[in-house]
Amino acid sequence: MSGIKKLAGQTLWYGVPTIVARFMGYLMNMALPFLFAQPAVTADITQVYAMIPFLNILFTYGMETAYFRFSQDKDKNQLFNTISISLFTTSLVFILVLYFNRSAIARWASLEEHPEYINYMIGILLFDTLSTLPFAKLRQENRPKRYAFVRLLGILLNVLIVLFFLGFLPSYVTENPDSPLRLVQQLDIGIGWYLIGNLIGSLLTFLLLIPELREFRWNFDPALFKEIMAYSYPLIIVGLGGMINEVLSRLIYQHVVDLPEAEAKHELGIFANVYRLSVLITIFIQAFRMAAEPYFFSQSKEEGAQKGYARVMKFFVLACCFMFLLIGLNLDLLKWIITLKSAAWGDGIYVVPILAMGNIFLGIYYNLNIGFKLAGKNLYSAYITITGAVVTIVLNILLIPKLHYLGAAIATFACYTVMMVLSYYWGQKYYPIPYAKKKLISYLVLVSLLVLLHRFILLVYSPLWFSIGTGLLLFLGFALFVSKVEAFELRRFRARS
Repeated sequence: MSGIKKLAGQTLWYGVPTIVARFMGYLMNMALPFLFAQPAVTADITQVYAMIPFLNILFTYGMETAYFRFSQDKDKNQLFNTISISLFTTSLVFILVLYFNRSAIARWASLEEHPEYINYMIGILLFDTLSTLPFAKLRQENRPKRYAFVRLLGILLNVLIVLFFLGFLPSYVTENPDSPLRLVQQLDIGIGWYLIGNLIGSLLTFLLLIPELREFRWNFDPALFKEIMAYSYPLIIVGLGGMINEVLSRLIYQHVVDLPEAEAKHELGIFANVYRLSVLITIFIQAFRMAAEPYFFSQSKEEGAQKGYARVMKFFVLACCFMFLLIGLNLDLLKWIITLKSAAWGDGIYVVPILAMGNIFLGIYYNLNIGFKLAGKNLYSAYITITGAVVTIVLNILLIPKLHYLGAAIATFACYTVMMVLSYYWGQKYYPIPYAKKKLISYLVLVSLLVLLHRFILLVYSPLWFSIGTGLLLFLGFALFVSKVEAFELRRFRARS
């Protein structure tokens, strides 16, 4: 149990910057309905932020996970040097390819009015990639506080830039027309400040990580690199497939929905905002993965490791269930907040629980996936991810033109369900872990029924105060139920404090 408590503590530390980043991003996105009356204005940066994760996979090509894997039995300095040289070299190549094809990329993404967004994107990709291995080094060395410090400073600068140039400057220049700052306002960058803030924040993050590069030497080991690539190339497929599953709906939405361009951008802006409302679950999944991956590898040779992994899964699912209820039982409150300026922003909010549960299944899949990594069966992860990508592509193309937001949400949910089931089925063959399968399924079904019950109750009587009150009662009821069912585990956890 002490290992789980250590994992929980590190999840908190790694989660703090991740949570703050997502929460600040969440607040900035929540501010979009107050800054821009029309959702269509946000469609262009939605396209850019849908491309960045795909390109990030190509830029890093599984080197982060490979670093954790080979740091167990290879010379860490040689490993760090070899991977650093590889990432630096390939980053330069990829940057040049993107730069000389930026016009074509802008046309493909319907960004002809803002081709400069591609330049900002290239800079973000460069500095994020160069920061990847130093961050992995901090995680491998169990230095979560340093990790959190660097992450938070980069995030803070990003947020301050966006708030200053989009929140403060417009009204200030209006009240002070003779101010020199009017020249900045006249640049008419608009929502592009989101990307500029991101770029400057990424640059600061890289500069803060330079101390982690002090031990770097230009010493490349070809034999080690060959071994690393043999391990990591399936992770590229997994990563690309994962990004297809995660962002394809937003990337292709305006291209496949059967609407005029202006209306398609309007719907894309709304769907992207609605998608972010499930952010609490994805925040936790990201934070958990950052702490869990090195933890799982370090515990793999310990006696009873499989039972520990099963216990981790149970606590993970329970945490996700509480967050699912937090989102699903407060839909009316969320809708009230985002529609204070324009009712248009509330369209499609009914799909949030579907997206949230789909993301829980994605988190479970990531947990199940550790069996393949420990058994050296990364190709199975690739097969599963490719299968999920096929489901995503087919269902998005078929359902978005007919069902719009609902079609995109169903595609996401179906994809992650398939991936979770396949990962469990194959994972148990190669690395059996005694998961409490029936209990975990029961928890997931129960929270889904509680959200449905809440919606049915609101069909009868639906004032906002009543929605919040009944949601709170159902949330507390689930908490009481879990405290009774897991009483033994909770006592055991406290006893090890």
